[in-house]
Parts: sequence; C-alpha cells; structure tokens
Amino acid sequence: MSNVKPFLRALRGETITPPPCWFMRQAGRYLPEYREIRSTAENFLDFCFTPALAAEATRQPLRRYAFDAAILFSDILVIPHGLGQHVAFKQGEGPVLDALETAQDIAKLDVSMVKGRLAPVMETLREISSGLDEHTALIGFAGAPFTVALYMIEGRSGTEGTKIRQWAAERPNEFAVLMDVLCTATSAYLIEQVYHGAEALQLFDSWAGLLPESQFRKWVIEPNRRIVEAVHAVYPDVPIIGFPRNAGILYRDFVRDTGVQGVSIDATVPLDWAATELLPLCTVQGNLDNHLLLSGGIVMENEVRAILSALGNGPFVFNLGHGILPSTPPDHVGRVVDIIRGVV
Repeated sequence: MSNVKPFLRALRGETITPPPCWFMRQAGRYLPEYREIRSTAENFLDFCFTPALAAEATRQPLRRYAFDAAILFSDILVIPHGLGQHVAFKQGEGPVLDALETAQDIAKLDVSMVKGRLAPVMETLREISSGLDEHTALIGFAGAPFTVALYMIEGRSGTEGTKIRQWAAERPNEFAVLMDVLCTATSAYLIEQVYHGAEALQLFDSWAGLLPESQFRKWVIEPNRRIVEAVHAVYPDVPIIGFPRNAGILYRDFVRDTGVQGVSIDATVPLDWAATELLPLCTVQGNLDNHLLLSGGIVMENEVRAILSALGNGPFVFNLGHGILPSTPPDHVGRVVDIIRGVV
C-alpha cells in the first residue's frame, strides 16, 4: 500500500474508497472547545497570530473526527493586514477594513511587509506539521485575489460587491494594479506556507460567482492561474485546490485554464454534471450543503450517500459546499464522517 497520505493520493488523481474527507471551517465556533480557547485572546486577529492558539484550534477537530486533513487556522484577510491595510474583526459585524477608494490607496500597499507581518502564521504551520500523524495531511490556504479585493474595497462583508464591480468595470487599469499586488503577495505567502509544512493548498474565491463570464475570466481565472503557476515554479508537486464558489458551468473552464489539481464545488452544482464534466479533468471536492449539515437527519444522510454514489467513482474528496455554520451540532459532523467511512 502507498505510504502517501490518502488526501494527497486523491489529489494526484487516485480513486480511493472510502474517499478522504475534511470540512471547510472544521475548526471554529461550532466546537465548544474552540469557544473556550477563543475567549483567551483579545480579538480574532490576535488569536490567528498566536501560534499556540491557532495550532490548537487546527488540531481540535482532528481529535473528534477521522478527518484526513487539517487546515491551517487563519483567515483570508491576513493578506490585507500584511500589506498594511487596517483590518479589524468587530463583534456582531465581522471584518471591517479601511476601504480602498483611489489609486493612491493602492499605491500605499507594501508587499515587502507581508513576510514579516505574517511570520506568526508560519510558526503555526511549523507547530502543526510537527505534531501530525502519518495519515493526516496539512492544508495551507489563502483568499484568491478577487475575493480579498472585495473586502479591501467594500470595507466589510455583507455587501453585493457593488463598489468592486464598479471599480473593475470603470477603472480596470487601476483595478489591475491591485490584482497584481494581490497575486504577488498571495503567491509569496503560499510558497512560504509550503516551506513551513503545508502539503497542499486551497485558494478560496468565495465571491467569484458575482461576476459575469468576461469578468470572471479576467478577475478570477487569470489571477488564480498566475498564482498556481508561481507556486508550481517553486514547488511543482504541491497540489492546489481552487474554489471559485457559485461559478456554475464556469467551474469547468476554471479547472482547464488555471492548472489546479482539485476543484471544490458549492452545493448548487448538480452531481451528474460534476461527475461528467469535472471528474475527468481533476479531483473534485464537495459538496454537501452546510445547511443540511446544520439540520441533520435523514435528508442530510440521503444527500451524503447521493454525493458518495455520484462522485466516489473518480478522484474525489468529500467536503461541504461552503464552511460549517457556527450553530451546527458537532454530532451531525460525526454522523457524516461515519457514513463516509461506512460505520453506519
């Protein structure tokens, strides 16, 4: 039997039964043990930049569930912080940033600061990687440029992306400068993550589905392709998973044109289409609806089995269509893992 970890084997194109699994936001607020340690940090960024706490949060779900991968506990908005933009997480509001409004604001961003300001993340990776068993892979991650730019320009979450879409359409040359900065910073950040122990990477483009096709190709596919190319120029064997959420049929072109080894699909993607159009191209990861995980019961269980049946005959990693919701009962997560493993 291969001594390569099952998650990494799947990303190499192997079909594994039962498939490896991990869940987006598998560490976090739904776990009482997470809420306990989170209360010891003054704010969320302090938590992310305290290696002992972030490493412990990363390990917590591994003690409860038979996951095949750990994912670094951090946040996609550490990149704007690293570039010098003010980022805060406010209770009841989520992330709040000093929004970019002009080309001068973009010019103030400093790529040279990123490595130093994000050094605690690398300490976290070192600590996690030294304590993982021979079965469990370590995933590093970053936000993809369009999604990170949305927060940088809108200044917060909970928007429809009106400001960023106007800027990209009306001032595309200025917007391209911001995307260049983010491609450079994100590529360097991910390369550092691999150097410090990450064995696979995921790029989260959570707001990709806001864009029409022409803009999607320009501001989602092309920046992701550039980052994949830059990382593989240094670490050609490290698999990269893309997640252009709500991309619809453009998931197929995203895979073909970016060079990713895996694609994470949201819960709206029809299983038959994913099996026909995506499995022949790369490893598919997904795609249980996180609201069904929240609800549990027979509807959830039937959906888990349908996903396994549709996608389990090719290179596949079981996951969610988006991250675990904070009010999800931990027992529901355990039930899904048991079904995947054939325990029930």
